[in-house]
Amino acid sequence: MLEKYKDCLRSTDLGLLIIRLNVGGLLLFHGIHKTINGVAGIEGMLSSIGLPGFIAYGALLSELVASIMVVLGVWTRAASAVIAVNMVVAILMAHLSVLLSVDPVTGGWAIELPMLYLLPALALCFTGGGKYSLTRGTIFD
Repeated sequence: MLEKYKDCLRSTDLGLLIIRLNVGGLLLFHGIHKTINGVAGIEGMLSSIGLPGFIAYGALLSELVASIMVVLGVWTRAASAVIAVNMVVAILMAHLSVLLSVDPVTGGWAIELPMLYLLPALALCFTGGGKYSLTRGTIFD
């Protein structure tokens, strides 16, 4: 019975679309939050470690613009690379002290959330956006 749906059930392109919607769509909420509330918290963290505060706007652009690009499949590889770098910086800035820790409340890895953005974004860097992306077949997709 499922034989006639085999191609649909084994669609790499549909899987890539789901990953793009997941990573870009969920990270977009963080970008919208930064757009509405500003990046002062991140600027403070950057200043406390001796880095210029304007770098915080890179996080805003990553979480807003690159997320939209990933959802739409516009230059997916490049946009995903931006998101992956953003997540690495976020882990180094805000989560390094708990890198090898387990959350005592949930039992999950303490940096589970940033890793749930980083790893699929990294995967999209290697795969591209798939057939259901707007710029498929280009060098950055």
